[in-house]
Amino acid sequence: MQIPTTISPIHFAIPIVLILLRVAYAQAKRLVGSSNKSMTYVVKWGRERLYFPLPSPDSKLSVIRQQVADYTQLPPNSFKLVHAGAVMKDDNALISSYGIKEKSTIAIVGGDNSAPIKSAPERRTEDSIISQIRTELDKVRQTLQPDVDDFLSFIEPTATSSASAPKPAARPLLNKTEKRSDLAQEHIRLGELLLQSLLRLDAINAEGEWEEARKERKGAVREVQGLLDRLDGGWRSRTKA
Repeated sequence: MQIPTTISPIHFAIPIVLILLRVAYAQAKRLVGSSNKSMTYVVKWGRERLYFPLPSPDSKLSVIRQQVADYTQLPPNSFKLVHAGAVMKDDNALISSYGIKEKSTIAIVGGDNSAPIKSAPERRTEDSIISQIRTELDKVRQTLQPDVDDFLSFIEPTATSSASAPKPAARPLLNKTEKRSDLAQEHIRLGELLLQSLLRLDAINAEGEWEEARKERKGAVREVQGLLDRLDGGWRSRTKA
């Protein structure tokens, strides 16, 4: 005599639960994938703002460099990549180590993005180029240098101020109640403005025979780069303290 086998309802429930879990997993994976595809970062190239798909965090910086090179047609080694006021030098480092994430902004310094200026060479003279260079440098001296000096004197009271023209009465840049996050934001702001000035100077195309103009531009770039180096050096010293 056979004893009738009783089948518990749970035997029917388990396959249904497994199917539902697989469907939910597939949908979640698809949503995550589409979310990653929509994530972008910004590249400043002269006056242009370019948007690129963000690689995965474990990608190397060389991936971003190649993306930029492919779009701009610049040789990969002809430009520097700058993020948060610092030059990213190691192409083998992971982009996550540089803090690059969605909506991050990277500036290009160098390269040959000045070619369009050659469209009307007859309107350009060496004197006009020198005037353009000096105007840009004067803006840095009058607007950015005082703020950099104030910033450095706040985070490093013994820091030596710049030896150029006397500093005009400046607005209260920082006060003793500033938070570290505010200081970091000010460091980024000043660094980006100085980099923008370097980009503008780099875009000024001095003709080969204009020796004086090329000397002016070289000196201006050296001064602005020196100001940026002081800013970054002071900030690094503070963060190590």
